[in-house]
Amino acid sequence: MKLLPLFLTSLMPLIFYVFFPALIGCSLADAITIKDLVSLWFMPVNIFISCTLGSAFGWILAKITRTPRHLHGLVIGCSSAANLGNMLLIILPALCEEKSSPFAKSSTCSVFAKAYASLSLAIQAIYVWSILYFIMGMSAKYAIKEVNTNDPRIAETTSVSSNDSSVECSHQIDMPQTNNKGKEKIPTFEKVKQSLMVIAGSKSLKMIFAPTTIAAIVGFIIGMAAPIRKILIGVNAPLRVVYSSAQLIGEAGIPCLTLIVGANLLKGLRGGSGASKSLIIGIIVIRNILLPGIGILIVKVAKYWGMVNSDSFYQFTLMLQYAIPPAMNIGTISQMLGTGEGEFSVIMFWNYIVSAFSLTLWTALYIYLVT
Repeated sequence: MKLLPLFLTSLMPLIFYVFFPALIGCSLADAITIKDLVSLWFMPVNIFISCTLGSAFGWILAKITRTPRHLHGLVIGCSSAANLGNMLLIILPALCEEKSSPFAKSSTCSVFAKAYASLSLAIQAIYVWSILYFIMGMSAKYAIKEVNTNDPRIAETTSVSSNDSSVECSHQIDMPQTNNKGKEKIPTFEKVKQSLMVIAGSKSLKMIFAPTTIAAIVGFIIGMAAPIRKILIGVNAPLRVVYSSAQLIGEAGIPCLTLIVGANLLKGLRGGSGASKSLIIGIIVIRNILLPGIGILIVKVAKYWGMVNSDSFYQFTLMLQYAIPPAMNIGTISQMLGTGEGEFSVIMFWNYIVSAFSLTLWTALYIYLVT
């Protein structure tokens, strides 16, 4: 049992820095071209709307249920981020292969299914590993503060250090100010250079340009640049071994991520969690009732305004993005930050049980509405 934490700790950096960047980059490079990107421009907007609405609902839920501050990021993440990559890669191709499905008649259904799933995976991963990672990281800091304030020894040390700092400040006030006239002026170029170095080394910028974000940018460039695409992708591509190797590495990301979620689930069910029943029910309502219903309204309005084409399979995919259960990447982030693993396990467990029924009903309703 002692090997399990060590195994998870060693596996998470591989997922974050190797497996998922390779998966996202290869999926986009293979499935997205310039024509696809122009015709699918509303899909990133649709994912942004769903994440924004889910974040707002999650923040309201955290306030209503009086969730501890260090779990606010987890609640927002479970309410906003959906498991678009894994679920869409399973659902969409299955609908194309099903003979009784209304989408199986189209000869390009399988091609579009891969493109839709790849683009959804990339956009969602960018949101999860940049914005959501930053939000959950800020919330995790409150866990340290709560521990410090509850420890009387730390509180006493803090008060002593504050008194010492006040005395030190009083001595500093009494000290005479030195003359700054003799200092040399720093050139403007050096000031700009120093500012750029500070920005480049900031944690916020590193979070935004996470490995998955960089991989998505590289995937877009390869997919849209025809000369580069011909060199890397295809049976006759001279460097196809590079793409095949990266694709093989990326395919290991999903099962490894599933292992982490399973370990977190087992840990949460055995050790319990601080997630209240009202919080779990609230997230279930947001992800399985509110967002799927709002998704129908948003897609219908977008179609009425001409922002979405008449392709029924495309409209179905846009609606389905609102009904997918929470993303498993949230568990990886919780494991990396060291807070909220048990709560996430219980939330994920009940959400996926409910989604087994709700996702089936919403899928049937979406097919009825678009066909």
